[in-house]
Amino acid sequence: MNNLILQIDTSTTVCSVALSENGQTVAVIDLDEPNAHAAKLTVLIEQILDKTERSMRELKAIAVSMGPGSYTGLRIGVSTAKGLCYGLDIPLIAINTLEALFLGYKEQFGLQEGEAFIPMLDARRMEVYSAVYNDQCKLVKPTSAEIIDANYYDELLAAYSRVHLFGSGADKFDVLFATNDHVHVQMEFKGSAAFLSKLAFDKFQNKEFEDVAYFEPFYLKDFVVMTKKKVGS
Repeated sequence: MNNLILQIDTSTTVCSVALSENGQTVAVIDLDEPNAHAAKLTVLIEQILDKTERSMRELKAIAVSMGPGSYTGLRIGVSTAKGLCYGLDIPLIAINTLEALFLGYKEQFGLQEGEAFIPMLDARRMEVYSAVYNDQCKLVKPTSAEIIDANYYDELLAAYSRVHLFGSGADKFDVLFATNDHVHVQMEFKGSAAFLSKLAFDKFQNKEFEDVAYFEPFYLKDFVVMTKKKVGS
């Protein structure tokens, strides 16, 4: 059976839509330009359906990147996804943005043994939303909001030989960690709705659907400053 899922990711500056079939990406459109979410999201959805010669009535579910990320972007993406689900009477699937970003990085670069992988989304200044995964794809630190300084990953590096930073929040740390061989910053690695494909299909098969009426994005609105305490303080 062909399970066609429309995927939406508006959690960052990139406005992205993808189609997947049984967990495999069929097509994707990524657009990184100002105000793209509000102005272009529905247009991109129409374009990807036309490009693949598919129709709305063939869709079995809508998957959306649920956050964390841009408040405005998430609101637009989730509202659009919910509207489509209502209109088509199909289920809504929510995917953690950082988990999808991690899987996208894994697909492109692979995972090195004994190293840690940190997808991160830009907040402001030196603030990010991030999570930590190991080389076995296990989540070792859940999504949190943090302020990063030059010594922030010292404790993590006691357990892992190297950490990899990637995503919209990573680029601003390139200079900060330029002389630290144990911290690798993967520049310009951006999110994409294509990264949702496997996660969305897994949830579809397990019937892990959201309540369309009450679902809200994962905004992480209550920002808690997470800084390392000095020894003895």
